[in-house]
Amino acid sequence: MLDVRDAVKAALKTQTVETPSWGYGNSGTRFKVFAQPGVPRTPWEKLEDAAKVHEFTGVTPKVSLHIPWDRVDDYTALAAYAAERGLRLGAINSNTFQDDDYRLGSVCHPDAKVRRRAVGHLLECVDIMDATGSTDLKLWFADGTNYPGQDDVVARQDRLAAALAEVYERLGEEQRLLLEYKLFEPAFYTTDVPDWGTSYAHCLKLGPKAQVVVDTGHHAPGTSIEFIVAFLLREGKLGGFDFNSRFYADDDLMVGSSDPFQLFRIMHEVTKNGGLAPAANVAFMLDQCHNIEAKIPAVIRSVMNVQEATAKALLVDLDALAAAQREGDVLAANAALMDAYNTDVRPLLRELREEQGLAPEPLAAYAASGWRERIATERVGGEQAGWGA
Repeated sequence: MLDVRDAVKAALKTQTVETPSWGYGNSGTRFKVFAQPGVPRTPWEKLEDAAKVHEFTGVTPKVSLHIPWDRVDDYTALAAYAAERGLRLGAINSNTFQDDDYRLGSVCHPDAKVRRRAVGHLLECVDIMDATGSTDLKLWFADGTNYPGQDDVVARQDRLAAALAEVYERLGEEQRLLLEYKLFEPAFYTTDVPDWGTSYAHCLKLGPKAQVVVDTGHHAPGTSIEFIVAFLLREGKLGGFDFNSRFYADDDLMVGSSDPFQLFRIMHEVTKNGGLAPAANVAFMLDQCHNIEAKIPAVIRSVMNVQEATAKALLVDLDALAAAQREGDVLAANAALMDAYNTDVRPLLRELREEQGLAPEPLAAYAASGWRERIATERVGGEQAGWGA
């Protein structure tokens, strides 16, 4: 019979975290994008950096693409390039928020011509999925209004539903639509997909190939994200979870950096409710833009933060927790969680990595690899990838 440590290791070996192509490019705030030496200039170079993260963590075999930021002439060749580096292309993320036509929205726009253009882009993304072997189409819409009376709220929901239905019908047998939501921004009066309930309602109407994406940073302060995760897992509608961290709104800071206890609570609900199981098919991804920190080390550190929170969640004594809950022993139930959270799991993770043939300290191994110095020397000239690129 496996002891607790072995059981935790076994579960951690099944965990994967998808990394975002845009996380390797330049990014910043609304006021300034900060360039760094060695930043990728093409999607091909982004995959090279992603392969380094996977080399040192062992749990990041998939890379999300963002279209048109990662547009290439031959997506089949890009997928083959990824495979040569031990990677697969993951979710295809659409972009209907950076063109002038989308000033008043995209799929919810009052002009049918603009809506047709937006839906055309989404269908193009499904074509790209066909070429890359990707199974997930990830949709986030910046659509909304800034002023009362600007547009008909119900009509916009009708337009959204019609667009989603058309895209849903285009999906292949093994493909799915993942609908993300966000409380506000860039729309400040109404947002067309503002919360998990709106996303859930649309996905429920669409069918089994439509699921909800939860992003840590897309909620009002004080929201119990772990409740949302638990509910959607119960309903079989949690399709994806985007890791990041925030202080106010969608800051896209490194996961676990501002509230590691929240990350632990979320992962407790994930692990307890079968969210790590392959059958759950939840796409866990970093959705972070590393503005002032070095790109690759930030991604590695983020992955390590997720692993640590997951390991702690797996250490919760579920039998003791259930017994305390049945008996109404509030303090004992809380203690079951706190005992696991306060455990230092770093030695266990170092041991696990060594057993898998990985360096026990991924950040130190990356620093010693010379990759950062190499790309700073070799990637000179051309146009660096970055926010909006």
